[in-house]
Amino acid sequence: MSHRILVSETLAEEGLAILREAAELDARDAIERPELIAAIRRCHGLIVRSGTRVDRELIESAPLLRVIGRAGAGVDNIDLDAASERGIIVLNTAGGNTVSAAELAVGLLLSLSRHLAAANASLRSGEWNRSAFIGAELRGKTAGIIGLGLVGAAVARRLQAMEMRTIAFDPFVSEERARSVGTALAPLTELLAEADVVTLHSSASPDAPPLLGDAELSAIKPGALLVNTARGRLIDESALLDALDSGRLAGAALDVFAAEPAHENPLVQHPLVLATPHLGASTQEAQERVAVEIATETLKVLSGRPSQAAVNTPLIDPESLEAVGPYLSVAEMCGRLATQLASGQWRDIMISYRGEIASHDVTPLKASVVAGLLAPISDEHVNLVNINNVIAHRGWRIVERKSPDAEPYTSSITVELRTSAGQTSLMGTLEHGRAAVVEINSFHVHIAASLPRPGRALDHLHLLVLRNEDRPGRIGEVGMALGKLEVNIAAMDVGFSPDDPGEKSLMALTISRALTPEEAAVIASIDGIEEVAQAQM
Repeated sequence: MSHRILVSETLAEEGLAILREAAELDARDAIERPELIAAIRRCHGLIVRSGTRVDRELIESAPLLRVIGRAGAGVDNIDLDAASERGIIVLNTAGGNTVSAAELAVGLLLSLSRHLAAANASLRSGEWNRSAFIGAELRGKTAGIIGLGLVGAAVARRLQAMEMRTIAFDPFVSEERARSVGTALAPLTELLAEADVVTLHSSASPDAPPLLGDAELSAIKPGALLVNTARGRLIDESALLDALDSGRLAGAALDVFAAEPAHENPLVQHPLVLATPHLGASTQEAQERVAVEIATETLKVLSGRPSQAAVNTPLIDPESLEAVGPYLSVAEMCGRLATQLASGQWRDIMISYRGEIASHDVTPLKASVVAGLLAPISDEHVNLVNINNVIAHRGWRIVERKSPDAEPYTSSITVELRTSAGQTSLMGTLEHGRAAVVEINSFHVHIAASLPRPGRALDHLHLLVLRNEDRPGRIGEVGMALGKLEVNIAAMDVGFSPDDPGEKSLMALTISRALTPEEAAVIASIDGIEEVAQAQM
């Protein structure tokens, strides 16, 4: 049977040609919502860009639909949950824009350092003022790269070819990965203090605060240049305005903004800003590459083959689902908390499966651990198909162990994250069908996942973890301090380590909101409190 594929937005002819050869193609440059709903009813595949909203209503209108392809990186316009519930694979082309995005960043940097846009505007207005546009060479300067993923690494290689020294901040890639692209890793504060140029290529979860706020931009090397072709929300735009107005920054080149289109954004009109309208993927080559890739991967799925471009989790076979499926939330929870509670540069990850689940294929659990590790720091999607690529791109070393003994639990999962600052481990299990963490760094605790309340969305828990001397009065002092900060305690557990009984204890408190850095410092100042960490579940 011939597969029918609907392309709802403009796609390069190179991709359309591939689809025409293998399927019945309905290609539109644009389509109104009523026509889209009518057309999708007979389709097995749908290919979109950013302008088509693929929501639950549309998905439920497509009984034959098996694959949705996004010609681009983001999938914010696609309801992944609705697609996954139907067993529909969602694809994207995350790497198709790498070269174009990297070249844009380098081009913006060159233009910024030599005032090319301003000089061009001056000449067009009838002036010939060479002395007003004295620039600076990049050779011999230090470039600080924030985010050493595909695009960050590509930028590093290009700047090195221009005889620049590169350093990078990315706690979530290995030192081996950085060395492979000729770049040293550095803490963010050190990078900002040393770099003559700071260029951003980091991903971020939607709820994450700006990576560069007032404190970071105030600490940046005086006279530095800033380039952002990644995500607008990585920078506090108000703080950026202040840094430009004060002269701390010599200039900024921005291709992305917190809200787009950025017509009303004062940064666009600032004399020290070079602004472009989100052009990272806007090259002929990128458009062709993306079109060919999404067409090829869509046809793979329709022919029953796996695709490395999948962004949602494929269905698990019934036997595996029955055994390990209930523990997917446990694995994700342990990974999510490990990322937030750990500090330092990542090195190794160890996952231990104990009990009944150890006798089954644990690949879905590994994928859930990795998804959890990434969730607080990235909007990257992880599944059974692309997990090895995700791990390889970040240079992670993951060791897995299995043991039939999980006493006193039927099954348990332990995630141990080793970094330059030490190691952080969490053990999780199921309790009455609910994911729970029962051990943090060998301290026995009990932290249960939140359950949705009737008529309300799932509550997000804020976790406060304190390591302290085991002395009378600590619990009361912490409670009083939180009370003064008007922070409610929903639950609390005190754990002790069998390796060090009677000396240290660990308090795990579920609180009503996250603490600010200043508030966390108040808790840390309590006598006997040795470590303060926070996480959101």
